[in-house]
Amino acid sequence: MTTAVPDSRIPAAVHRRRWVILGVLMLSLLIVVLDNSILNVAIKTISTPEPTGLGATQSELEWAINAYTLVFAGLLFSAGLLGDRLGRKKVLLGGLVVFGIGSALAALSGSPAELIAFRAVMGLGAAFVMPATLAVLMNVFERDEQPKAIGIWAGGVGLAIAIGPITGGLLLDHFWWGSVFLINVPIVVLALGLMLWLVPDSRDPNPGRIDPVGVLLSVVGLVLLVYGIIRGGQLADFTDITVLAPSLGGLAVLAAFVVFEKRSDHPSIDISFFRNKVFSAAIAVIGLVFFALMGVTFFSVFYTQTVRGYTPLQTGLLMLPLAVAQLVFAPRARLVVDRFGNSAVCTAGMVLIAATLAAFAVLDADTPIWILEVVFFLMGVGMAHVMTPLSVVVMQALPREKAGSASALSNTFRQVGGALGIAVLGSVLSTAYRHGIEGELPAGAPHAAAESIEATLALAARLGERGQALVTPAHDAFLHAMHVTALCGAGVALLGAVAMAVFLPGRPKGGQEGKEETELVAADH
Repeated sequence: MTTAVPDSRIPAAVHRRRWVILGVLMLSLLIVVLDNSILNVAIKTISTPEPTGLGATQSELEWAINAYTLVFAGLLFSAGLLGDRLGRKKVLLGGLVVFGIGSALAALSGSPAELIAFRAVMGLGAAFVMPATLAVLMNVFERDEQPKAIGIWAGGVGLAIAIGPITGGLLLDHFWWGSVFLINVPIVVLALGLMLWLVPDSRDPNPGRIDPVGVLLSVVGLVLLVYGIIRGGQLADFTDITVLAPSLGGLAVLAAFVVFEKRSDHPSIDISFFRNKVFSAAIAVIGLVFFALMGVTFFSVFYTQTVRGYTPLQTGLLMLPLAVAQLVFAPRARLVVDRFGNSAVCTAGMVLIAATLAAFAVLDADTPIWILEVVFFLMGVGMAHVMTPLSVVVMQALPREKAGSASALSNTFRQVGGALGIAVLGSVLSTAYRHGIEGELPAGAPHAAAESIEATLALAARLGERGQALVTPAHDAFLHAMHVTALCGAGVALLGAVAMAVFLPGRPKGGQEGKEETELVAADH
């Protein structure tokens, strides 16, 4: 029988169609995740000169990705609060419309600068979509069904990771690069129609006030920090004043943000939640997972397409094991947690992620491709057994009325982690590559030619037969840079494993279940 329990705050009609509503929410989530996974396959095409691409440099590619994630991360708190105040359905619909408009404009970009700007518009829309999907989910499922629903929701991320690269590859094989953004528009239209028809509205009866100063400080701080990191990779010199000034300035602004939030009577982030070690560890590791994953995805596309010679579609198919593993294991991760506890499962998951990242350090130009497939599959298994349990810990840590804020907090760390992963690991890749290739470039070669393998190969193409001698050194320099970057990512993942082992609770016993969540709910009041 599908009726709500007697003391439920969920209407019986909504309870009956909760799984259909979950499907609609996953469609909305799909376009947000799909966009980044499609773009990962398209970055090589966008980096090629016109008319095939936009001739974007590696730093411009990093900004095309990070313009989206930084706006997304910076506005998530306010978006969550607006959803709690105005109604999650209204905010979700508005976010989808903005995302669709931004996608159409991005598809028609005439330069890297335009693409970066329109990606920021897409990030604005996505910021209102992502927290609203989880907030609605928490308000249509009872607490005992929430872990299962969140597991399926997390599995939807795996589905998007699978569909994105394959769809992107198909589009790039038959259409121009902008089609990878234009594909979002019909999905947005379908999601809007289903949302209006099926999804109920909900809001927090006691919503918090918007915190414009906090939002401004967080966005400015993150942009300055990421700019400094990317600039350092571009110059291969992290002591340059144009690197140090924005990086240190960003850290100072972020410190001011924390101080302001502590003293504010209506903060974007309730700092008191971070006093709980379990909550803090869960949030931090969510950031670390995406730090490592986004950085690896960034360089793996150049490995498969530039070094190994695979097409965008073939690259998308190569990433299928990563997505399938998440799709299969994410909904079942809760069963493993029930048996072994959060600490054991998440620690093992992070160790597995670290091992798969380290495995990239042994990949070469002629490594059998099935080894990469195994690495991707195991990485997906590890992620499924980390992200799903941690999402449940975070989402159940706050009262249902604060679901928008809880989702925003989780996704902010996810996006900030991803943005920093692309910036930091992208800069490590760029710096290591420059050191490896500079001695091979002909005298008088432009500084930009050593920034990335694509830039070096573009120079080789312009030099004609003389440039052919650059191809093998470029591949060798990239592989060395990839190995260094992969080991850095593995080190970050191991830090996450230590945090999981130390701070997450073991297998719950009897009345101990939910103890940490209860403490957090009490802290909220």
